[in-house]
Amino acid sequence: MISVNTKKDIRQLSQAELEEVFKELGEPKFRARQVYEWLWKKSAFSFDAMTNLSKQLRQHLSEHFAINAIAIDKVQHSLDGTIKSRFRLYDGHLIESVLIPVPDENRFTACVSSQVGCSLSCTFCATGRMKRIRNLDAAEIYDQVVLVNQQSIEVFGHPLTNIVYMGMGEPLLAYSNVLKSIEHLTSPEGLNMSPRRITVSTAGIAKMIRKLADDQSKVNLALSLHAADDEKRNQIMPINEQNNLEVLMDALEYFYRQTKNRLSFEYIAFQNFNDSLADAANLARLCKRFPVRVNIIEYNPIDGAPFLKSSENRIDDFASYLRNHGVMVTVRRSRGKDIDAACGQLANKE
Repeated sequence: MISVNTKKDIRQLSQAELEEVFKELGEPKFRARQVYEWLWKKSAFSFDAMTNLSKQLRQHLSEHFAINAIAIDKVQHSLDGTIKSRFRLYDGHLIESVLIPVPDENRFTACVSSQVGCSLSCTFCATGRMKRIRNLDAAEIYDQVVLVNQQSIEVFGHPLTNIVYMGMGEPLLAYSNVLKSIEHLTSPEGLNMSPRRITVSTAGIAKMIRKLADDQSKVNLALSLHAADDEKRNQIMPINEQNNLEVLMDALEYFYRQTKNRLSFEYIAFQNFNDSLADAANLARLCKRFPVRVNIIEYNPIDGAPFLKSSENRIDDFASYLRNHGVMVTVRRSRGKDIDAACGQLANKE
């Protein structure tokens, strides 16, 4: 049985709220700024690390507040350099993150989770077999980036260059916490990363895509498309029944008009399901309404799913058709398959 700390996580407080805490303690206002800097700029996981505070003040903070930092539970290294980490949360739940290094392109990407489990039940995804237990809070998402960045520096001698919200869960169903985490990652008072280096991936929730546009988010947006007609998409992604392709395309067009941020379609190629030239033609039609890049992804089989990965020849023919019709295409070969770290494989397996 996990013993859950009942103290309030101090990272749930804004800087203004911290100022009120220190005011009540009779401490000067700048103490709040110091603590806020320790939490979000220096990524302190304990009050003892806050060495410019008096020992008495650190003791008082530890008696009244917690820092519910995530902790590494297990690390797996793939033959291709990919690193999958399982993290234990303060309440005992487990999540996974992946470090995807591409040294030749000077790209080191953290793929982070936004929920414990997922509620969307996409038929090809291992995470979709898990029930959604809860959303991650902003600090738990932030911690994944901090710890994966440390791994990247230790193993590859290079900090992260990109962050993708493509791990466990649907980011737009954990909307406020995801946006708050992005704020801490991109703020000068936080890690000061560029929002242009961050991509949020969604299975397709139209009203939240529009909200992301209205909130003037500066991050890139990726739609997990995987089928370019409603009949096929309904079969593999139940969310499509409430958010069909026409509704989604309208929302994405609105997002692009409002933000001019980069859009991409993620498209897993399943053998003899969505990898024909007719499917490519349907996809090319969807790409006409706004600038969008298509990332074709190799399928990574999971237990109990009825799909096989498409052949390299069919993927290449599919990609060539799209290019010949003016679509920007990248074929992404799977990374981390041998440690179940590839797209759709995150499921906290032992």
